[in-house]
Amino acid sequence: MADPIRVGIAGAGFAARFHLHNLRRVYGVPIVVAGVTSRSPQTREAFARENSVAAFDSFEALCDAADVLDLCSPPSTHETLAVEALRRGKHIIVEKPFTGFFGAGAEGFRGNSSPKEPMLRHAIESCRRIVEAAHASGKTICYAENWVYAPAIQKEREIVTKSGAQILWMMGNQSHSGSHSPYYGQWRFSGGGSLVGKGCHPLSAALYLKRAEGSARNGSPIRPATVSARTHEITRLPQYRDEGHLRRGYQDIEDYGQMHVTFSDGTIADIFSSELVMGGVSNWLEVMGNNHRTRCQLNPIDALTTFNPKDDAFREVYVTEKIETKQGWSHPAPDEAWQHGYPQEFQDFMESIVAGREPMAGAELARDTMATIYSAYVSAERGGAETEIPS
Repeated sequence: MADPIRVGIAGAGFAARFHLHNLRRVYGVPIVVAGVTSRSPQTREAFARENSVAAFDSFEALCDAADVLDLCSPPSTHETLAVEALRRGKHIIVEKPFTGFFGAGAEGFRGNSSPKEPMLRHAIESCRRIVEAAHASGKTICYAENWVYAPAIQKEREIVTKSGAQILWMMGNQSHSGSHSPYYGQWRFSGGGSLVGKGCHPLSAALYLKRAEGSARNGSPIRPATVSARTHEITRLPQYRDEGHLRRGYQDIEDYGQMHVTFSDGTIADIFSSELVMGGVSNWLEVMGNNHRTRCQLNPIDALTTFNPKDDAFREVYVTEKIETKQGWSHPAPDEAWQHGYPQEFQDFMESIVAGREPMAGAELARDTMATIYSAYVSAERGGAETEIPS
């Protein structure tokens, strides 16, 4: 039997917890979680104790004990940790956003008022540095975009590729009432707001499907060409009336964004994202093709519908992410991780590392996602003007 793949987790927050849970669902490929590290000794020790894994005092020590580094740390650390891991000959898994611009240490930096063209250039260069480090080491970059692996998106990929479909227009959304992360809301940690933190998901899925369409038809992926975008800070408006249901207090990011993407073949996608939606997470992508129409509904779904007359009765029952109340009718997720593609994602990552192939969500998709988002910020700064996406 082959030696197990040793996976080390950098970060001990929300993302690290669901990554660990789904790594442990991998089958057919022997793996072991080597341990965890975090800048906070208390956080990493608690994570290690709760999940029966080792705690490491430094990223370097974790690298020495692992074959794969799973980066669940704040986005502002991704490039530094990714390049260091690759330099040490380790494969990497990078949680979204892949990288970005975080102020470059400028005193008094505020993302919402800083020029966006330098941000775009920096983000593209950051992607390039990570990819070059991977090429130099011969190791694999796995981009942790779970939407690519969601069963609904994978079924649509099958429909497109087997039917010879042309995707004409896609419309997608991820919105909810605010992020779990304490770092979210500050551009210097998160690299942006709703476009980066939420829009990346339906955007990456749309980019993935067009890549699959082009590759199936003529062996060449169809890539994004231009984007027009608008962003807003709704909960920061002086007239906003706070009823306590939405997270607010964002320092310098948008809480609403929309992107209109034109692909190299002239077809289009419209992507929406916000922190303004109650009632749980809204995750969906609709595809209008020349021979079919598909609605990919990730959340909520109606595989299970239940009525609960008293909120406290479901105190220990998980219903779905971001739901404000468990009273009344709701749609509990029988297996939310599976519906969102997390087990499938880590299965593909581990299989790709063993086989020496590219994962379905790899460096090129990560790079195109970041290029589109930061080009969208340039467009929004220009009042929505169509902006070319660097290829």
